[in-house]
Amino acid sequence: MKYRRVLLKFSGEALAGNQESGISFQEVLGFAREIKECLDLGVQIAIVVGGGNFWRGKANPYMDRATSDYIGMLATTMNALALGDAFKQVGCDVRVQTGIEMRQVAEFYIKDRAIRHLEKGRVTIFGCGTGSPFFSTDTAAALRAAEIKAEALIKATNVNGIYDKDPKMEKDAKFLPSVSYLDVINQKLKVMDTTAISLCMEEEIPIIVFNIHERGNLKKLLQGDDIGSIIK
Repeated sequence: MKYRRVLLKFSGEALAGNQESGISFQEVLGFAREIKECLDLGVQIAIVVGGGNFWRGKANPYMDRATSDYIGMLATTMNALALGDAFKQVGCDVRVQTGIEMRQVAEFYIKDRAIRHLEKGRVTIFGCGTGSPFFSTDTAAALRAAEIKAEALIKATNVNGIYDKDPKMEKDAKFLPSVSYLDVINQKLKVMDTTAISLCMEEEIPIIVFNIHERGNLKKLLQGDDIGSIIK
């Protein structure tokens, strides 16, 4: 395997499948089965999940931004718990940790405990983003990847990788198999927010962007196949 410990970033929208909002549990179970195949090969996998299928705090102009962001953190926790249940159903040992203490439903995030879970072969899911407002779940993914010393941050998307334009809107969008951190920032490519890209650049964590909906992609990627796009 090319990567032994990775952080996988899911958007909330990915969990909705073809629905406009909410959770498609069949979709979530499909993700869990695919990730289990990678776990069975010895890969340690942590997950950060967004909450956009329930709430998009930054887009709400009528509410205090911090309050809106805290609601978004609760949305990510709902997704984290749903993912955790799916992993249990497919036979995986799983732990959910949150950046805000919710002792009745999840563990509070502690770096060393998270690493220990990974070493024991448990899927470890991080909810609540960073636990602070004004930071996206992309930034949370970069932060957690750095803390657990992940070999790569893998972003699961609905497209095949990085393009110079939105491929869903522009037919002449050009696929970019490899791009530098600075090019992503300077060209304002909409991959992850600038804070997340900067942190990964500082910590030298490669970011891989791929299409999660094509079954088998994740396993091939972890084995070293050229799947998706890489930022390095």
